[in-house]
Amino acid sequence: MFTLDRFGRTPIYEQLIEQVERRILDGTLRPRDALPSVRTLSMSLGINPNTLQKAYTELERRGVCAGVPGSGRYVTEEAKQLVTGGRRSKMSTLERLVRELALAEIPLKEVLACVEEAYQSAAAAREEEGNP
Repeated sequence: MFTLDRFGRTPIYEQLIEQVERRILDGTLRPRDALPSVRTLSMSLGINPNTLQKAYTELERRGVCAGVPGSGRYVTEEAKQLVTGGRRSKMSTLERLVRELALAEIPLKEVLACVEEAYQSAAAAREEEGNP
């Protein structure tokens, strides 16, 4: 369910958060679906349970999942809307970058081509994963 880049720059707990959110967006994880237990996932991935606990705590803080005492953690009803809203907030980052590119006199055609290529690449990867 999850794949980790142990040698990458992104901390493992952030990779886990990103992958849970991506699976919520693509519909692999739906409201009320159980997340794997910390013990089970830490054993299958070979990582410290504290790392998983940190990721799950952050997902709970964001409202994406909720813990049920004695039962585990579940995807919340509003998880997809919350994750989408978080992604939309990145638009301000994109706007800032576009302004910087304009100030550097990078032609608009090049900027748009880059954005379109990145978007199409992500869409193709999503389709390859079986999530149109």
